[in-house]
Amino acid sequence: MSSPPVARTPRLPLLAPASPSAAAPAVPPGVRVPRLLLRATATASAVLGLAQTVLAGSFLNGHYEALRAHELTAMALGGLLLAQLPVAALVRRGGGAGGARGPWWPLGATALLLAAAGAQMGTGYERAVGVHVTLGVLLVSGLLFGLVGAWRPAPASAPAPSSTPDAESSADPVGESGSGSGSGIGSGSGSGDGGPGRLPRPTGAGADAVEVAP
Repeated sequence: MSSPPVARTPRLPLLAPASPSAAAPAVPPGVRVPRLLLRATATASAVLGLAQTVLAGSFLNGHYEALRAHELTAMALGGLLLAQLPVAALVRRGGGAGGARGPWWPLGATALLLAAAGAQMGTGYERAVGVHVTLGVLLVSGLLFGLVGAWRPAPASAPAPSSTPDAESSADPVGESGSGSGSGIGSGSGSGDGGPGRLPRPTGAGADAVEVAP
């Protein structure tokens, strides 16, 4: 009795399993700490800036004892912005995603706000009320914009695609086993014993005992 024709099934390529840690890369402490310090100083600066508007309005309403508190708050704000300057430099140095350089705007904005705070104190001591009020509004607006920027989440770096060379080298492409000299099913190359529309002739031990049906 003749054995049924033997046909090989092509193997599908092996897919490397996705790494669970690649989806959410961990943020190193060297990047996280400067950003936390920047958020803390930016929040405290914004609170002091809003307190200055309240104290200035209280002074204009006739509460002259608020002028001393307004002066002390201005000094505290200047000292806080001065302390925020090295923090912004640390964020610029290595506060980016993947250990790269961080954004430049915290350093530039802090330096600009520090200069504005110094000019604000100078115009206050000189009793230049018009310039003092205008510059105060711009200063508080800059502090609020810095607060929003500090609390904005940092852009995450795209994880590098993980590839396993062993799995790729050991996998056969789909349909590769069917190419060659008539070794695939329905191969149209015309070479070998199969020919168009014929099943391939099995090879190996006992191949002579197997008859290939047309």
